[in-house]
Amino acid sequence: MKQPGRLNRVLIAFAVVIILGGTIGPVTPVMAASRYKTVSTQSIKKTAYHKKSRRGAIFNKAHTRKVINLTAHPNTTWYATKRATLKHGKTKGVYLYVKNHSGHIKGWIWHNYLKKGKAPFVLSKAKAAVAMNAKTGKVVWSKHANTARPIASVSKIMTLYLTLKKIKGKSSNWNHKIKITSRGLVSMSRSAAYGGFHFKLNHKYTVRQLYYAAFLDSSNNAAIALGKWVGGSNAKFIGKMNAQAQAWHLGHAHFVSASGLENSDLRQFGYRYGKANANQVSAKDVALIARHLITAYPRVLKDGKIGSMKVNGQTCHNYNNLLKGRKYYQASLKVDGLKTGYTPLAGYCFVGTGQKSGKHRVITVVLHDENEFTETRSLMNHAYGLASMSD
Repeated sequence: MKQPGRLNRVLIAFAVVIILGGTIGPVTPVMAASRYKTVSTQSIKKTAYHKKSRRGAIFNKAHTRKVINLTAHPNTTWYATKRATLKHGKTKGVYLYVKNHSGHIKGWIWHNYLKKGKAPFVLSKAKAAVAMNAKTGKVVWSKHANTARPIASVSKIMTLYLTLKKIKGKSSNWNHKIKITSRGLVSMSRSAAYGGFHFKLNHKYTVRQLYYAAFLDSSNNAAIALGKWVGGSNAKFIGKMNAQAQAWHLGHAHFVSASGLENSDLRQFGYRYGKANANQVSAKDVALIARHLITAYPRVLKDGKIGSMKVNGQTCHNYNNLLKGRKYYQASLKVDGLKTGYTPLAGYCFVGTGQKSGKHRVITVVLHDENEFTETRSLMNHAYGLASMSD
């Protein structure tokens, strides 16, 4: 059947308006010159609203220009300060004048496209996330928080915990020298994809050097070397990782790697371990590990703020882009940690922490994200707005 032309569609729309002459509801302008007339306008107490359904758009008051479709801002809270009755033809409707939080999007919208209350907070990109009050251990916001997922180099917070546990703050342990005799670790260190901090065969590195290489530069080979020192072997160290998880009653945490690399990548370097391909830890359990690390060894907060440093003549760069001077820095959040991670399987992962003035410290985790720093910043701001984060 032949579809009606544009002019016919306009006439049909006009006919619908005439037939429904007494109906209260929105009417999309038939043409740019067809304006809405204001019957009455009144100021109202500033009230929060959010999107009610998939439909709706914000217009200028005369409805000759569309500002935005609501679908483009599904999680925005709109603040209404005026109410008006607008007339288009024989049809009248109640409209609200709204702005977003920053005020750069504003206009008029039919009241039934919105419902009262702030928009629910969401993270659209992360597959799992959590915000935890570091003081109380209470989860204040979560998304699939108890689902175990690959966590890439975020795994190193457990490696760092066990390393610091063995060091016990003793200078002799910090200065202990570890000789690199594994050709697999040397090969890993030279790989553009898996390395970072270069090893020399039979060269000795101090525990302190390996600690900063693993923490700041996220060096996989440095993390494995530390694990072998702590446990006596790679396998024994991974056993310690799982034993510690059990001691903390983490119900969704299993480790097969000291570094966070998957076995599919570790195989070529001779460090494949266990049956599973990857470390599998839930967002909540990652937050709990971070809480234990920060509580037992608060020095990691000072170390976590180091942007970069020379280690054995090599520059170790901290990839936390929420730190001061970095792209996603927000001064009020006072972020001072903690650990990034990425593999194609795990996606972008990040465990962050900071303590806003007058608030408890927050620990956030995002797993398999696309915008890990943007979403972490949003999550921290949301968490700090909750009463459970106040001193």
